[in-house]
Amino acid sequence: MKKFEELKDMVTSIENDAKAFYDKGNKAAGTRLRNALQQIKVTATDIRKEVTEIKKAN
Repeated sequence: MKKFEELKDMVTSIENDAKAFYDKGNKAAGTRLRNALQQIKVTATDIRKEVTEIKKAN
């Protein structure tokens, strides 16, 4: 569950960069947004693996 909470925090933390990129056209915010989304992808994959392991153990 810790990883899931981490994922939620990551999504919340990039909201300002998303607004800056989409609303204001800030290119640096777009770069930060892409990097953060990549981290979210990695974390989501880790969560999927953890869920699979727990399912197999039960």
